[in-house]
Amino acid sequence: MPEIARPVDVDELARIIATAAAEGRALEIMGAGSKRAVGRPIAADAIVSTQNLRGVTLYEPAELVISAYAGTPLQTIETELAKHNQRLAFEPIDLGPMLGGEAGVATIGGVFATNLSGARRILSGGARDHILGVRAINGRGEAFKSGGRVMKNVTGYDLSRGLVGSWGTLAVLTEITMKAMPNAEEVRTLVIAGLPDEIAIELMCAAMGTPYEVSGTVHLQKELAERLENERLRGAASAITALRIENLSPSVAYRIAQLKRRFSAYGETAELDHHESIAFWRELQRLSFLTPSRDPVWRISTRPTTANRVVQAIAGYMECRAAYDWSGGLIWLEVPHSADAGAAEIRRVIATLGGHATLIRARPEVRASVEVFQPLEAGPWRLTAGLKAAFDPANVLNPGRMYAEL
Repeated sequence: MPEIARPVDVDELARIIATAAAEGRALEIMGAGSKRAVGRPIAADAIVSTQNLRGVTLYEPAELVISAYAGTPLQTIETELAKHNQRLAFEPIDLGPMLGGEAGVATIGGVFATNLSGARRILSGGARDHILGVRAINGRGEAFKSGGRVMKNVTGYDLSRGLVGSWGTLAVLTEITMKAMPNAEEVRTLVIAGLPDEIAIELMCAAMGTPYEVSGTVHLQKELAERLENERLRGAASAITALRIENLSPSVAYRIAQLKRRFSAYGETAELDHHESIAFWRELQRLSFLTPSRDPVWRISTRPTTANRVVQAIAGYMECRAAYDWSGGLIWLEVPHSADAGAAEIRRVIATLGGHATLIRARPEVRASVEVFQPLEAGPWRLTAGLKAAFDPANVLNPGRMYAEL
């Protein structure tokens, strides 16, 4: 394993990157390393961690704005926000346990570098929609900033959002300014057991079409539901479909009642109270339904109305287990071990039915031999290659992590 550099400040980080660019040395960029096992393996000469760049640099609860250095643990941000009854509305996903690591070690820089958002994205948007500004260092070792503390400061090219989801291949984030949101007074979850995938997606889409501001919809097939920590749901021994409502207490009670009445034909419903609901959606953020297994996992984005067809088509080639989030717009798919983790068949299905597929969990030799991220068509490829050349002309930062040529 290459040596790990942990710069103590932004100036030292910039010097490390500038020196690597001058010497033609490749750097693997990471925070706490909770997502190192995602993407193509990197043949780096050194590893650079931002873990020492930590601390909240600004927090104005009345303005719903918080800034922090990139190496600040996500837990630190959430703890600080909780003191003022606030949260990050996009529910960042914690890949640590699912990839064989610890829960709760992710950094805020890693959250925005990967743009992995949870169930509330369907109502409130993803990480990219909540960023206000960044400070970063490009592949030349040059520090720059984009955006500010309010949305009106974002003029011209919105580099902040452009860097979100680039997996450290364009620049190293050093400080992030983001929006916070108030916590809901009450959270409750409506659960229906035993629905087939197609019917569950129909229900979730219909629920999102109501005026009741459903803030989370998920459907877990039986095999995955049986891995949940919630004993009541695990003991149902069936697939489960969950709808979340968050609001003022009187509104939540009314909206839950209306949803029960409107969707009574789908079967008997159960409810999770406020505390059970918070715990349930928290464990979904940790992807607990995927953690006990070490089989490959794909993250597939597609149209909700197509999701069941995508899973059924893949099931025609291999055994698979699916969880549907975002009303079916996001599929977490567990497949058996094979030489390519089912990449050829999954790419074929996606090409036919539409969508994007990313291999999130697989052995290093598999990730080195297949396209981990969705292959790009000619136009997006030229744009992506142009951005890489502009931000990191010496190909120093995470080379090959997303695509072998970049």
